[in-house]
Order: sequence, then C-alpha cells, then structure tokens
Amino acid sequence: MDRAASVSLLRWLRRQLRQPLPVRERLEAAVENDDPGEVRRLLERFQFSDAQRHHVERLLEAWEQEHARRAPRD
Repeated sequence: MDRAASVSLLRWLRRQLRQPLPVRERLEAAVENDDPGEVRRLLERFQFSDAQRHHVERLLEAWEQEHARRAPRD
C-alpha cells in the first residue's frame, strides 16, 4: 500500500474502532503487512453504517488496485 493510502486507512480505522481491541490490532497489522484480503476478512465482523461501509470499501478498492499494480507479473 502506498504510504498515503495506508495512513488514510489506519486513521479511519482508529476513529471508527476507538476501543483498543485485539481485532483492531490485527487490522492495523494487516494494513502494515500489506494484506488487503485479511483486512476485508476482519472488517466483515463489524457493523458499519451504509456511509461508513461505502467509505471503507473505496479505501480498500484503491489499496487493492495499487497492490495489483505492484504485483510481479509472470
């Protein structure tokens, strides 16, 4: 994940998940380890408003597109 996208997603997650729960720590670790699939799996556990879900989906899609562009090609 590029640095700006990573910072944006981490800030958003921290605002939404104010409690320092173990799952929040796992989310932060997944972002730091550039693992959008794990972030998606973990976020399925949370209830978000429609607006929140839409926002996080846009962040994840941008991250996944950047991730795909950086992936080695065969």
